[in-house]
Amino acid sequence: MALEITPEIQQVKQRFGIIGNAPSLLAAIGRAMQVAPIDLSVLINGESGAGKEFFPQIIHYYSARKHNKYIAVNCGAIPEGTIDSELFGHEKGAFTGAISSRKGYFEEADGGTIFLDEVAELPLTTQARLLRVLESGEFIKVGSSVVQKTNIRVVAATNVNMLKAVASGRFREDLFYRLSTVFISIPPLRDRGDDIALLARKFSRDFAEKYRMPPIELDDSAKNALLAYRWPGNVRQLKNLIEQISLFDAGRKITADDVSRYLPDAGSEYAPAVATGELPHSYEHEREILFKMIFEMRKELDRLRDEIENLNDNTAQPINPIKELQKDFATQPILPAHSHTSIHSVADQPDEQTAMTLEDTEKETIKRSLERNDGKRKKTAEELKISERTLYRKIKEYGLE
Repeated sequence: MALEITPEIQQVKQRFGIIGNAPSLLAAIGRAMQVAPIDLSVLINGESGAGKEFFPQIIHYYSARKHNKYIAVNCGAIPEGTIDSELFGHEKGAFTGAISSRKGYFEEADGGTIFLDEVAELPLTTQARLLRVLESGEFIKVGSSVVQKTNIRVVAATNVNMLKAVASGRFREDLFYRLSTVFISIPPLRDRGDDIALLARKFSRDFAEKYRMPPIELDDSAKNALLAYRWPGNVRQLKNLIEQISLFDAGRKITADDVSRYLPDAGSEYAPAVATGELPHSYEHEREILFKMIFEMRKELDRLRDEIENLNDNTAQPINPIKELQKDFATQPILPAHSHTSIHSVADQPDEQTAMTLEDTEKETIKRSLERNDGKRKKTAEELKISERTLYRKIKEYGLE
């Protein structure tokens, strides 16, 4: 049964460039318009390439938040190690490389709408943080203990079967029900019938106009070939196909045989966008995290190297405590030049300097350095290349106060 296209739906289609008259598509648009004025969380489900990104924009535009920020976040494109920082922000020093505090998307979009695409890819720890935002509007930056408030509307989208994700433990059940207060299903291209021909004509005209080339024309057999194909990549795949044909067969009348040359082999099996089973683990995500950690470690090493070079530049004559101690001892002979004491008698008597322990050496070094610097502890610490806290502890330990 055909759904009547109301003036409101037609206006939305024109404003957002949506092509098609399939009843399931019009129903999805109408549902988005109805929920827009009401501040409820929305979960949009549809295959990859079906056009899910239009619907959060519709919801934001027709809501009371339209004059505030709209931020779209692809959760699947952010590494697991940094996604909490991206979404909720971080404080200075919260982790290696955090040289300043930063606002997260939830703080930036305060008063507006945030679109979480591929929400099923969020790690479980981040899902717990997101649930708290949805329930109380509260979040905590990474590295902070201060609870912050945000007034935000969350619209999420996924191409995953969420019930299966919940059953397998990949997605929190409470978060799923909190996100899906309103559920909108986007139809795949293969279920939209004549919309395929409309979209093909639109894409061919756009391509011809953009690159100033003669447009192609699809005959009935070509249209039937497009209708018969399953389109696992949906609208995105159709657009790529039409652009290829428009490039290599510009100005020609396209037949079914021409279309078949650009479609994947009929014998090839193309899996639907919604996965029906577990895919083998590729470790791509882990590699990305490791590369980021190595990069951050290199930055930290470079920073430490610069600090050491600056410290040497600021010290007019760096002093090595061991060399200073050796120099001091070298000026004091162990035996007097004309001593009548026998070697045996010297050996029998414990010499104060030859019997010095490491602790005595350290104590003597600190004592001499303090004397050279008139008791100024900061300069003494710099000379000995130790921290002031360590110097204070050693002074107290050796009774040099």
